[in-house]
Amino acid sequence: MDIKDKITEQPSRFDHLEQMSVSELLQHINEEDSRVADAVHEALPQIQAFVEAVEQRMKRGGRLFYVGAGTSGRLGVLDASELPPTFGAPNTLVIGIIAGGDKALRKAVERAEDDLEQGWTDLLAYHPTADDTVLGIAASGTTPYVIGAVGEARKNELLTGCITSNPNTPLAQVAEYPIETIVGPEFVTGSSRMKSGTAQKMVLNMVSTTLMIRMGRVQGNRMVNMQLANDKLIDRGTRMVQESLGLSYEEAQQRLLEAGSVIDCL
Repeated sequence: MDIKDKITEQPSRFDHLEQMSVSELLQHINEEDSRVADAVHEALPQIQAFVEAVEQRMKRGGRLFYVGAGTSGRLGVLDASELPPTFGAPNTLVIGIIAGGDKALRKAVERAEDDLEQGWTDLLAYHPTADDTVLGIAASGTTPYVIGAVGEARKNELLTGCITSNPNTPLAQVAEYPIETIVGPEFVTGSSRMKSGTAQKMVLNMVSTTLMIRMGRVQGNRMVNMQLANDKLIDRGTRMVQESLGLSYEEAQQRLLEAGSVIDCL
């Protein structure tokens, strides 16, 4: 796929950014950001198909792996790392893998994304099975690290999907369930950490939250399996128990701390 064919590399709709006031810059960035939700909405059928397929495998004990490089990889690791405290899910259920390893979360690892074989090699460390799913994340849809991981995963009968910001990419061609969020050119030309990254974050939120709900980790609209990791979450859990069982705040908190989670109190 030639760079001229990538929407993510096309010139910004705005020019002479260095001559704009702070107010103008913020206004135009906000204008561009407002396009993201519409792009994600257009991809809802693709997202639904992917989530429904993952759910079947996850209920058989399968895991979900996010694989990405740079911003895409960091967003995958972020989403995966938030699920244990939010939903009480084991940290082995959804796993984020980034090109260059954990050190790449804070500092770019040069050329790590260019290795076509390393993504699958990194996945092999987790002993993937046919019940597992790999979701490749790459705004361009051309990142070798991600394409290699998704392609090999599919050859080995894992479920595969991807999130890209360009249509008909090499990554989408190797994935069984491509999700294409066409957000258009970035405000700063080629800076896919902006609209593309926002779209990726939105889709990952949708995928993981929907899966956690479908896996029984939400009741009503409450995170009843959340970890009691700090005072804020203990207070939130206490109020859930208090409202559900008609107890005083003190009684609810004592019961919650003894049980260890809201779900075990109800």
